[in-house]
Amino acid sequence: VQLQASGGGLVQAGGSLRLSCAASGSNSIDHNMGWFRQTLEKEREFVAAISWDGGHQYYADSVKGRFTISRDDAKNTVYLQMNSLKPEDTAVYYCATDRTRGYYSAFYYSVASNYDSWGQGTLVTVSS
Repeated sequence: VQLQASGGGLVQAGGSLRLSCAASGSNSIDHNMGWFRQTLEKEREFVAAISWDGGHQYYADSVKGRFTISRDDAKNTVYLQMNSLKPEDTAVYYCATDRTRGYYSAFYYSVASNYDSWGQGTLVTVSS
């Protein structure tokens, strides 16, 4: 499966962005999906995840209540709506899939090594 992330850009603090992750390949979106982010100072960190059927969403505490993950299987796309952005949200955002339809613990979805297919990343910069 190939993933293409887009939608990043420069936004002022308090603003919003919507990231998209388009997947290609047969049934390529019909799996668990996640968003992670990384800066030069930090290792890749979990942001949000959604189960293969869309029935469960998981969020890092730092984005809970501000970010929303969703999926549109008809468009083979997963979204990350980011509201009330803060300068500390500045990072390269990556989408990923574990290529399974399993149901797992919340901790499982937060571990980057459980995902084996990654997009190229899209840069989000939040100015103060």
